[in-house]
Amino acid sequence: MRFGVNYTPRAGWFHAWLDLDLDEVRRDFAAIAELEADHVRLFPLWHLVQPNRGLIRPAALDEIGAVVDAAAEFGLDVNVDALQGHLSSFDFLPAWVTTWHERNMFTDPIALAGEEAYVRALGAVLQGRPNVLGLTLGNEVNQFAAKPHPHPHPIDDGQAEQWLVRLLGVARDSAPGLITHAAYDATWYDERQPFLPRHAAEHGDETVVHSWVFNGAAQIHGGLGIGSVRHAEYLAQLAAAWHATADRPVWLQEVGVPVTVVDREDAAEFLERTVRHAADVAALSGITWWCSHDVARSMLDFPPVEYDLGLIDEHGRVKPTGRRFAELARELRRSPRPAPAPVGLVLDDAGPYRADCAPGGSFFESWMRTAERDGRGPQVVLRSRRDDTALLAARGIERTETPDAAADGVPAALGGGAAATLPDPAPQP
Repeated sequence: MRFGVNYTPRAGWFHAWLDLDLDEVRRDFAAIAELEADHVRLFPLWHLVQPNRGLIRPAALDEIGAVVDAAAEFGLDVNVDALQGHLSSFDFLPAWVTTWHERNMFTDPIALAGEEAYVRALGAVLQGRPNVLGLTLGNEVNQFAAKPHPHPHPIDDGQAEQWLVRLLGVARDSAPGLITHAAYDATWYDERQPFLPRHAAEHGDETVVHSWVFNGAAQIHGGLGIGSVRHAEYLAQLAAAWHATADRPVWLQEVGVPVTVVDREDAAEFLERTVRHAADVAALSGITWWCSHDVARSMLDFPPVEYDLGLIDEHGRVKPTGRRFAELARELRRSPRPAPAPVGLVLDDAGPYRADCAPGGSFFESWMRTAERDGRGPQVVLRSRRDDTALLAARGIERTETPDAAADGVPAALGGGAAATLPDPAPQP
């Protein structure tokens, strides 16, 4: 099991790429290594590296390589995201796909050519650096594809898959290590989203999930309620339902404790319960916490949730969540991989199902009741694959249950389940 953090520079946030200070980076990496992290996820800003479709700045590429090398000095592996894209409510699309040059970033041939060139150049920088864990296409790029983004680049599910196949192919030809793509949870919860669960589970080397309980989970269940502290575990099990083979890993690439919906004094406890439950998923390959450092209060216009997500505060002091993360990483990294959960809860995937999977939805609440009853969260089995006995056996599933059967005699979820009012799905950090 890998334990790492999403690296948010302490000084200047991701705007630090404008005038990179490697001494500041090394200071940050030293603090991250003290948290028992074995890897960081790195976010170069796309529009700074490729400000014009024909200009991929050599100096910017050199700086990315230098940051990767600096991480190696502290024993940290690095996963690099490419199309940034979107971070913490801000979009960073280059000017050549917006306003007067507006192009659909997923379908326009000119935009695609530029993206391919960038991914290829970034992959070349990563080649030959032994601490490169891999490359992710970008941070939650799916949020650009549909509402609630205010200016989406609309596509259908076929076009989404074509984009993934094309860009992942370029990444695989260019970059070393794991080649992945990342989506926020609308992929699993929102029928408007053209990036589908099967896209996450069939493309790339691992299935990536991002878990955020401000999506309704904490509003319904409370900050330390079952639907909150088991949300990451649930999302990992839900994602694995679409795997065609039993050995495909799930990477919990983002998870954090938003103190807007979790009491600040409960943050460390939320972290521990979340990590322990997620680590009980047999398919999980690693946990990458969001994030390393708090956003400084001098940085303006961020949503309130963004300022307090770090394991280290803006002054460089390790927070209680940071100390708890280090303790868990030290303990769980040495633990044997858990056996698969023996129960499979059946999800009816014959029609629209994603709202049922979201917090407050019937399937989500049934899964939580089953987890409360059994102590372990069940695996998820698609109804369309329920008769694939070889796959179920390979996944270690000994019996299946329907949501109705799982609910028999079990109290309803805290907060009234589906009757609660949920926020519109929104991108995560």
